[in-house]
Amino acid sequence: MQYGRLGSTGLEIARLCVGCMSFGESGRGEHDWTLDEDSSRVIIRRALEAGLNFFDTANMYSDGTSEEFLGRALKDFARREEVVIATKVGIRMRPGPNGSGLSRRHIFEQINASLKRLGTDHVDLYQIHRWDPDTPIEETLEALNDVVRMGKARYIGASSMYAWQFAKALFTQQKHGWAPFVSMQNHFNLLYREEEREMLPLCRDQKIGLLPWSPLARGKLARPHGQSTGRAQTDVVTARLYAHETAADLAVIDAVGAIAGRYGVSRAEVALAWVRQTDPVSAPIIGVTSAAQLDTAVSSLDLQLSADDMSALEADYRVKPFLL
Repeated sequence: MQYGRLGSTGLEIARLCVGCMSFGESGRGEHDWTLDEDSSRVIIRRALEAGLNFFDTANMYSDGTSEEFLGRALKDFARREEVVIATKVGIRMRPGPNGSGLSRRHIFEQINASLKRLGTDHVDLYQIHRWDPDTPIEETLEALNDVVRMGKARYIGASSMYAWQFAKALFTQQKHGWAPFVSMQNHFNLLYREEEREMLPLCRDQKIGLLPWSPLARGKLARPHGQSTGRAQTDVVTARLYAHETAADLAVIDAVGAIAGRYGVSRAEVALAWVRQTDPVSAPIIGVTSAAQLDTAVSSLDLQLSADDMSALEADYRVKPFLL
């Protein structure tokens, strides 16, 4: 297994992160295609056996059951000190006032709830799931700093937002001497590269580690265009992000297929290798629903694309509307 550092920190992580949105009780939350606990445990155990030590979940994934599945599996299959656990806060967890967002109250409530579900006294990386326009950023960042000082999180990170928002947060943390964001979990793949405009340069400059979500564009980069899966047909996120394929998208997908054929590897391996080799990516987040998909992702670590390969994969991309 290949390991590296998360951004400029000393934290050692596998060069692939296991995304846990695939785990959880079906029908809890917004996804119907999630794996039950027994099936989730098979993949978590296989990931650990492959040397993957980095797992990313969120409080809202399947209404908290993703955290529960992950916590019980890691307790059975690994020692706590062997694994790196990341989770998130911010998306609505219950109806009514104070049920979502990044207020001090909600952050304190949700870190305790996540730790209980995960069965641990701390997480390694605690991330804000989205920007909260209704809470002063100073309140959010001071609360996160206190979570770190209390020992309930070792590091803090952020997820999809505008680069100006992230820059404002980083400046505010530095101004007050608060714990800084060390990672950015954002939407980035061969079919969506808008983060290259501002967010990637900002993260390179500030030595922030990137943890791209959906590196395979919800599976579209893993198969020829026109093919689909049960998950793709029912996943609301796929419909929102990738419902309308352009001619440029099809050309990029064809380029992935051509390079995969030349190397004798799968399309998924090529698409993951491209993301992994893009600076400042620390680890793409892989969401898998089968052991075979996990094995393919691990195999992608052996593929090193040339500069010409990278250029060929990038050549047909066309600018798109910015999505969060």
